[in-house]
Amino acid sequence: MAKGKKKKNPIPFRLNIMFFLIFILFSSLIIRLGIVQIVYGNDYLREVDRTENDVANTPVPRGKMYDRNLNPVVDNEPRNAITYTKYPNTKTADMVKTAEVLATLIEKDTKKVTLPDKKDFWILKHPKEAEALITKAERKKVVEKKLEQKSLYKLQMERVTEENINEFTKDELEVIAIFREFNSGYALTPSIVKNKDVTTKEYARVSEHLDEMPGVDVTTDWERTYKYEETLRSVLGKVSSSEEGIPSENIDYYLARDYTRNDRVGKSYIEKQYEDVLRGQKTRVENVLSKGEVIKTNTLTEGQSGKDLVLTIDMELQQKVEAIIESELRRTKAKGNTYLLDRAFVVLMDPNTGEVLTMAGRQYGRNSKTGLTEMNDFALGNITTSYTMGSSVKGATVYTGFQTGAIAPGSAFFDRKLHLAGAKKGSYSDLGYVTDVTALKKSSNVYMFMTAIKIAGGHYIPQRPLGINREAYAIMRNHYAQFGLGVRTGIDLPNESVGFKGVDMSTDGLLLDLSIGQYDTYTPMQLAQYVSTIANGGKRLEPRMVREIRNPSNEHNELGSVFKTMSPKVLNDLNGKDVWIQRVQEGFRQVAQEPGGTAYKYFGGKSYRAAAKTGTAEAFYDGPRRNQYSAPVPTINLTLVGYAPHNNPEVAFSVVVPWVYQGKPSDDINKRIGEEVMDAYFKLKEKRAKGESDADKAVESPQ
Repeated sequence: MAKGKKKKNPIPFRLNIMFFLIFILFSSLIIRLGIVQIVYGNDYLREVDRTENDVANTPVPRGKMYDRNLNPVVDNEPRNAITYTKYPNTKTADMVKTAEVLATLIEKDTKKVTLPDKKDFWILKHPKEAEALITKAERKKVVEKKLEQKSLYKLQMERVTEENINEFTKDELEVIAIFREFNSGYALTPSIVKNKDVTTKEYARVSEHLDEMPGVDVTTDWERTYKYEETLRSVLGKVSSSEEGIPSENIDYYLARDYTRNDRVGKSYIEKQYEDVLRGQKTRVENVLSKGEVIKTNTLTEGQSGKDLVLTIDMELQQKVEAIIESELRRTKAKGNTYLLDRAFVVLMDPNTGEVLTMAGRQYGRNSKTGLTEMNDFALGNITTSYTMGSSVKGATVYTGFQTGAIAPGSAFFDRKLHLAGAKKGSYSDLGYVTDVTALKKSSNVYMFMTAIKIAGGHYIPQRPLGINREAYAIMRNHYAQFGLGVRTGIDLPNESVGFKGVDMSTDGLLLDLSIGQYDTYTPMQLAQYVSTIANGGKRLEPRMVREIRNPSNEHNELGSVFKTMSPKVLNDLNGKDVWIQRVQEGFRQVAQEPGGTAYKYFGGKSYRAAAKTGTAEAFYDGPRRNQYSAPVPTINLTLVGYAPHNNPEVAFSVVVPWVYQGKPSDDINKRIGEEVMDAYFKLKEKRAKGESDADKAVESPQ
């Protein structure tokens, strides 16, 4: 081997390889950047500049309600409010910070803060301690997909101790309460944080610090107010609160109609029945977003308050009627044997249009706070409760007799007790010969019994079965339904009861009971529709609570233009001979205006010349105290129907007083209420006519 031959150094070779590889990598990177910039550059720029349009709806005040004389009944009272709008990219930590700032500016009630709210907030504020609540084994199960990720949060919530959440101060609880409201809303839809008792100072403070609280804003909200306080409240209905939002049982219905979950909606009766009218048109706002940030807001359509309702109710008359009911209830309650008496009802209706002028009901109740007995509004009972009405329905029995050919105008029967197989049935006394008219005047039971027997194809022989056709029950009920008895009246309110039909048809006596109103049950509203049908000559009109729908007005104290006027709706016509309804009307007239009539003592000699029919029903108590008794308690229901003037009716009425007394003592509370109500109606009419006349004179000859 030759000396001096040098060994080759491998390092430069390796460096060359490394530099070559680096060159290749940089070349690839340059090529890739070129492709991104040249080929896809415009696409990525468009993605950066891409915007999203999201449309949100802002609620508006509900429509108002007025009575028939255009006096405000239900209004909206404006009030200061603080709202929060959650944006799509808002982080939970940022929401907490905003809540902490807002908590220093307002007082927030913490009563609605729940245990889960406290635990959730503790986890947010103590992330390390919260992480420690989960074991490695549990995290491993998530990785192995043996446990869902959300299950870890559930475990954390379960393991937060009472000691942990008891550490919260009053100020921190306010933060939790505010944060709770932040989380209750929908993205880009303002949710109410506070709208009760927002002071001027709070409103000003929040306004000054809006730039420190993204999403927070100040605005004007509204609260439903009732000008006549508790008068007719049960019928006017309720509106859900901003916290409650849409009731859970109606959630799908409203969401399908462009509502959001926290919208306030009508929950019952008029508020619910006319929700589509009262809700108004929301302001539609388009939010333009870029990378999750709102960069622009466009108003697509201006909001408009809900339309206003003009009710058929006369609120001044309503209050007078309620006062009469209350006074007479107290007067009768003070007598003995009236333990079960706790309610009374009056409906006044225009028999020519179906407009309900008064729908009054009062009921004794116990104040849950004081324990004292008080009188409460129970106007709803006129459509939701039913009773045996007694002889008030005899007009329908006589007319059914005419229609079926069982009797004819002028037909007479001898009124004395019937000796049925195993029972005696009769009038309050033997009345001798009575015709269709005098049977109504004197309230003959026997006349109605004989009419029912003939309708049923039976024959009366003392101590023998009547041999009636059981189909007579259906025949009589179908004819009663022509007047509105035992069927829905069609009133524009939900949850109307139809009453109850007796199911036992095994004995002859029950059909006779049906003929005098002592078997099936009817509502006070059905009774009012029935007597209105008689008053107007045979047309059954649909009762209505709303007279007009008006467009909203820009002026607070002015009504808008008429949007829709409700027209009278005839549900059916009796389609009988004129003489048939005239005979029933004459019988009703004699009840009130002729000596010997069962209501003559109260209406005889009145200038408004009423027609009426009284009712007394032997019933069984089924009210709120029923569970105190081992067996049904016999009691007496008192009723009265009528209209005036008899020859040109302008008002019809029904009076229903259930469970007045037990045993022998009697009372005329139904007749006293009827007289006082009719007196009040015509006195009010006279006063208003005089007031208008005086006003006209003042215009014609100013002093």
